Amino acid sequence: MCLVVLGIDAHPDYPLILAANRDEFHARPTQEARWWADKPDILGGRDLQAGGTWLALRRSGRFATVTNFRDAQPPSPEHRSRGFLVTDFLEDDAAPQDYVGSIDEGNYAGFSLLVGDANRAAYLSNREDGDRTLEPGVYGLSNALLDGPWHKVETSKAKLSELIAADNVNETSLMRLMADRDRAPASAVEAGRLDFDTAHAITAPFIVLPDYGTRCTTIVLADKGGNWQFTERRFGPSGEVTGESRLSFDA
Repeated sequence: MCLVVLGIDAHPDYPLILAANRDEFHARPTQEARWWADKPDILGGRDLQAGGTWLALRRSGRFATVTNFRDAQPPSPEHRSRGFLVTDFLEDDAAPQDYVGSIDEGNYAGFSLLVGDANRAAYLSNREDGDRTLEPGVYGLSNALLDGPWHKVETSKAKLSELIAADNVNETSLMRLMADRDRAPASAVEAGRLDFDTAHAITAPFIVLPDYGTRCTTIVLADKGGNWQFTERRFGPSGEVTGESRLSFDA
């Protein structure tokens, strides 16, 4: 149940504002964010089980992030890892809209993908028809379609809009936004395969469960001067901070 909030050309100083929570099983092996040894122009964490990543940057000033789509269609062994949608874009020079238009959607289990640079961004999900160039504004994505009417998406978008309006966009305020552990009202919990307590817990922007929860929060800020700031804060099963990576570069 990952969460991404994104500001595209919505702030006078930061043409790109991105804040994301990665939610995953705590037992799944993961490499902390760093410049990759085998792809030295890529910065991000790494899923050591499938080899891809959920969010990463390229030194030239490109970003990509992907979320799984929550539906009843199981992945196939023939599907590529959705993490490669991220690295394929970062290693390409195509414009965001051209890249999403070139993807063979049937090669992947359900996904929603955001790609771009400091000036433009595009979105694609293989659970709806067509793709989108993102106009200036604030967007939210979880494990459904972009700006889907989920409690965590709507509340996080509203909070980011408030920070932008108050000119209070920085690493600290964005980390605080993504640390929200307030759950949706019980009446908003979706019936499904999960027991009620688990289904209620995952309605919070920041999830704390013994086996599954928010593993890390990532903040990306790109300013008009071409400076990119990247922060990853990592968490354990109780929601305690276990580490942090802070890096920056000029694109």
